[in-house]
Amino acid sequence: MNPERKKIPVYVAAILGALVGLGLFLVVKSNALSYATNDPAACVNCHIMGSYYAGHAHSAHGRDTTCNDCHVPHTSVLAKYAFKARDGIYHASVFTARAEPQTMIISDAGANVVQANCVRCHGQLNETVQPVNMTRAAAQHGQGRLCWDCHREVPHGRTQSISASPNALVPYPTAK
Repeated sequence: MNPERKKIPVYVAAILGALVGLGLFLVVKSNALSYATNDPAACVNCHIMGSYYAGHAHSAHGRDTTCNDCHVPHTSVLAKYAFKARDGIYHASVFTARAEPQTMIISDAGANVVQANCVRCHGQLNETVQPVNMTRAAAQHGQGRLCWDCHREVPHGRTQSISASPNALVPYPTAK
């Protein structure tokens, strides 16, 4: 053994071990790995998403799409998972602090992603509307409309708040 090499003090190793253990515990208890999938059931790991999940599941989009088809970028795998990570950390923080709003309001970044995905899937239908480069900021300045300005109930139905359908049949996670 090299005599110049210092040993890591026991208390530093204990603190690092505790932090790693706590991190692994949180990953398991929060079902964090489920968010890396495309399974819409992952979106109801947080119970407040029940009415949104139920609205989507019973819509025309529910048969052929997942939440990720609309709500994450499809420009690259890196962009997809970076967006999911940023959004996930924000949502986890808000829900853990019990600070979620009664009515969900999509962020500007989220609105731009959803708009781009509407165009990605339905671009051939938009020959007369031309929402191709529309952003939330442009729409707010009267330079056009976002797809859901006209198609308000697609794909979540008339969901207005997190308590809109408290008894919705959704695949809530089981207690562990």
